[in-house]
Amino acid sequence: MSEEKQGPLMAGDGTGRRLSDEAIDWLVRLGSGHATATDRLAFQRWRQNSAAHEAAAIEAEALWHAVGETRQADELRRQGAPLPAAAMRRHPVGRRVLFAGAAAASVAAVAVTLPALGPLSGLYADHATAVGDRKRVALADGSVVVLNTATAVSVDYSAKERRVVLHDGEALFEVAKDADRPFIVVAGDVEVKAIGTAFVVRLKRVFEKNVTVSEGTVEVKMGATTGKSWPPIRVVAGQQLDVSGGDGFRLRAVDTDAATAWQRGKLIFNRRPLESVVAELQRYRAGRIVILGDRLKTLEVTGVFDLDDTDRILRTIEETTKARVTQMPLLTVIR
Repeated sequence: MSEEKQGPLMAGDGTGRRLSDEAIDWLVRLGSGHATATDRLAFQRWRQNSAAHEAAAIEAEALWHAVGETRQADELRRQGAPLPAAAMRRHPVGRRVLFAGAAAASVAAVAVTLPALGPLSGLYADHATAVGDRKRVALADGSVVVLNTATAVSVDYSAKERRVVLHDGEALFEVAKDADRPFIVVAGDVEVKAIGTAFVVRLKRVFEKNVTVSEGTVEVKMGATTGKSWPPIRVVAGQQLDVSGGDGFRLRAVDTDAATAWQRGKLIFNRRPLESVVAELQRYRAGRIVILGDRLKTLEVTGVFDLDDTDRILRTIEETTKARVTQMPLLTVIR
């Protein structure tokens, strides 16, 4: 395998090897069953130190997932129990061989199995959902978090503050008032501080997030964990703040009923390009959806769709756009 395909951590430099070892050690600790909320938060801070740290974490998670694909691991997942540290120690000598010699096979295995399982961060988060699932969780202070598809969060409450880490996905937060303990949601390098309110935080990719406020007000700090100096931004009900690349943002008015319709099991689109509709639908289905042809991608779609029947959504798209939808295992083609 060439160095280019192996990725930056496959090179023989000492830094890449050290970060790889540290990332794996972190996952062993978090999967031991004895990890605390402080440990989980510390791991998030570690992986945000640099792009190399994040790459090491992603590769370690892929390895963790690959070695955890056993009957015992599957049974533990069904029971809601953490994977034991022994799962990572099963191949202490061969893990480098797995990375360097069988990386392609590992990536293929993750590509096939991951869509049904949800985000890898769900292995060490406090609460998680698989692809297509939603879950409502009552927190100790009376606040509520509603997890959308493929979402993972960890809760870290102390005497001074209530902190929730959004590792992946999208979650709606209904915050109980507590003047002595602010409620803060951390998504990458963005911190959202609630002021007795309800809001949604969505983590699209490592450097893309948005915050939608349906009632009350939140204060958003960007670059919170990277040392960048950004003045706090206030977002009020009916507004959405988009953050892109950590270097810019856009504040705009938004239809909060449509933006939060997923918690009611609906997707609402108003003259949205089919490409955008499919990208949203993709989040709720295992496998990939591919559109062939630029003309189809730009067709506008308007409607209210049932999230619990994504096959029906595809049939509606086929009927209304006159496109042909072909479904195969883990792949849907629209042409």
